[in-house]
Amino acid sequence: MALALRIVIPTLNEGETLAACLQNLEALREQGVQVVVADEGSTDTTWALACAGADQVITAPRGRASQMNAGAAWKPAAWPGAVKFSFGASGVDGDRHADTEVLLFLHADTRLPPHADALIFQACEEGHVWGRFDVAFAPPGCLAWIAAMMNLRSAVSGICTGDQGIFVRRAVFESLGGFANQPLMEDIELSKRLKRVGWPARIKTTATTSARRWETKGVWRTIGLMWRLRLAYFCGASPQALAHQYGYRPAPVPASAALAVLAKAPVAGLAKTRLAPLLGAQGAARAQRRLTLNTLHVGSQAGLHSLALWCAPDTRHRFFRALAHTLGVACITQVEGDLGLRMRHVFQQHFEEHQDIPLLLIGTDCAVLAPGHLQQAAQALQTHDVVVMPAEDGGYVMIGMRRLVPGVFDNIRWSSPEVMAQTRERLRQAQASWLELPVLWDVDEPVDWLRLQALVRPPPHSRTPTRPPP
Repeated sequence: MALALRIVIPTLNEGETLAACLQNLEALREQGVQVVVADEGSTDTTWALACAGADQVITAPRGRASQMNAGAAWKPAAWPGAVKFSFGASGVDGDRHADTEVLLFLHADTRLPPHADALIFQACEEGHVWGRFDVAFAPPGCLAWIAAMMNLRSAVSGICTGDQGIFVRRAVFESLGGFANQPLMEDIELSKRLKRVGWPARIKTTATTSARRWETKGVWRTIGLMWRLRLAYFCGASPQALAHQYGYRPAPVPASAALAVLAKAPVAGLAKTRLAPLLGAQGAARAQRRLTLNTLHVGSQAGLHSLALWCAPDTRHRFFRALAHTLGVACITQVEGDLGLRMRHVFQQHFEEHQDIPLLLIGTDCAVLAPGHLQQAAQALQTHDVVVMPAEDGGYVMIGMRRLVPGVFDNIRWSSPEVMAQTRERLRQAQASWLELPVLWDVDEPVDWLRLQALVRPPPHSRTPTRPPP
């Protein structure tokens, strides 16, 4: 019987490369291989792409070692992070292989050869407990000889690098304590310990990795830098000091903030009505349900103080009751009134109960919002009264406050292109300091839904129709 394989991909703002990486893994996923993406706090499209093309997406502390350890250790739980919610899949996915026996650590810019799982299983059946692939660059150009030297050096030394797709039996990986908690050379350090257990398998069928780093920094300059860092490491230099030379910066201490989510019940004819011409009334309601689930998953992974779902028209809808009962989500009824009145009430109630805890407020319409954005906003509230993330349509997808700023929501023309401009004016009148984060976009109109589908590119095996599934 074939071994169970989990592929762990560490990411940080890999929106330009991750889609192709996940597409390359679709055939393996169809064979039962599990793909887990461990994200460091991306603020591009990485999170949305990962939710569409991986079996699980989690956040992890900064550093490839920490991310890969988290991806290897992840196990299903009730909440948070037990499931992922994807707009490209046919439903809510859970863990398909809780007891994976082999782990493969893959960079987002590396592409595995066909039938990589069979090649790994064959190496394991031959008695190897770990190994790696030969590597080639794309495009090869003058880098072909560099790849050949990397493969030869690895074959002679038994030291493997992350670009080569290191795989290892889970039992061995866990017995060694996983990757060392260091920001650089974690692959070399692990190779040294694994060599004491056994010599690595060399799979000569090549994995292909991007030449972007070499092209950007220059071939000879990159060679010189890598050899200088490696030599210093072998001579006992601190990985932290070397990482600093390489451009690594420690992550800021996670900021504390609460999160409030405004959500409308997924009722046909009342939810996401502007999507009805494309999806139908029932399809629009299912889109609202999916958007809400996605938002809760993002919020649960952001490492914030607390999360509450403010429900409209009230908390009695079975969807909200299921979230409260099954996932333990705190559900609160929104007050009646326009959007400004409802948002002001949320902030007022929060600061009456938690005066010293900043609050972030979001809706459920921004499918490209990521945990990294929420943590970025929480960090901003350490030095600003207000943080706002504008939307492309002239509104905003998020607003946060570290203290109640009066008048911010007064006399705003909601659902108009003037919302953000009028909000700026209210902030100036209140003499509040604020920071605006990069612009994102909501899923409100049919063109937005089609834009989202084009972004996440549903995998072929899911056969996702235009209308969201039940």
